Amino acid sequence: MQLPAPFEYERATSVTDALELLDRLGETARLVAGGHSLLPMMKLRLANFEYLVDINELRDELAYITVEPDQVRIGALTRHRELLESAELPATFPIFADAEWVIGDPLVRNRGTLGGSLCQADPSEDLSAVCTTLDASCVIRGLDGERVVSMEEFYVGPYATAVGPAEMLVEVRFPARPNGSSAFEKVDRRAGDWAVVSAGAAVWLTSDGLIDDARVGLAAVGPNTTGMPEISAALRGHPPSEELYAVAGELAAEGCRPMTDQRGSAEYKRHLAAELTRRTLRRAVARVGGG
Repeated sequence: MQLPAPFEYERATSVTDALELLDRLGETARLVAGGHSLLPMMKLRLANFEYLVDINELRDELAYITVEPDQVRIGALTRHRELLESAELPATFPIFADAEWVIGDPLVRNRGTLGGSLCQADPSEDLSAVCTTLDASCVIRGLDGERVVSMEEFYVGPYATAVGPAEMLVEVRFPARPNGSSAFEKVDRRAGDWAVVSAGAAVWLTSDGLIDDARVGLAAVGPNTTGMPEISAALRGHPPSEELYAVAGELAAEGCRPMTDQRGSAEYKRHLAAELTRRTLRRAVARVGGG
């Protein structure tokens, strides 16, 4: 029987209340929303906390999808199901629907949250690849105010983030630009499983059809989600083509750092990184302009 170590339970009534609880309880406390990653780790005694602070009552403050002309803001307590079913997101970022269809199962999507997914900092986590691809920024709040960090700054190692003991992730911001689109692909061992490898791509085209900018994010091929700036540099200013996608795939395979494990060999994962990079770039370009 798997049972967590004994812990105390607190229910926060506001963001300020949650931060005050974290400040008072210190590193012995952990926030919980969906709990799909945290609770299994506690049952296996891989993570032990003296207090769990339930923040599900904070949805009025932290569950929203706001599409603005130059950015999209998503609250940290927005559930996977809400991202999947949003009527507004697909026009700007279809990558979310791609990813959410292959995250877990309906139970996970009904309870799991964007903030919980990012704060778990699992190297195989799908929404981390999405956020890296879209050049997201994370808004971290403490009792003294807010700070905004990039995805590169947010992850400081496997299962470790820049969120301090008395802080919480409250919002994720995504810059929105015209004439672009995005896509996501994942290979897993069975439906809803962690990725063997997953990849996201976002592409923006100029008025004459050249690649103005492009971003690729990979998950499950290193200690954290991996952005690929060398791919961006190689694609800018060129017309989309299969030859260009192949170059991007080669750069993805060369630039990632997978490890051999029960999900596959490092060589196999490099092959997948290349193939999924090609596929996502091809689909993202095809979607520009509503294609």
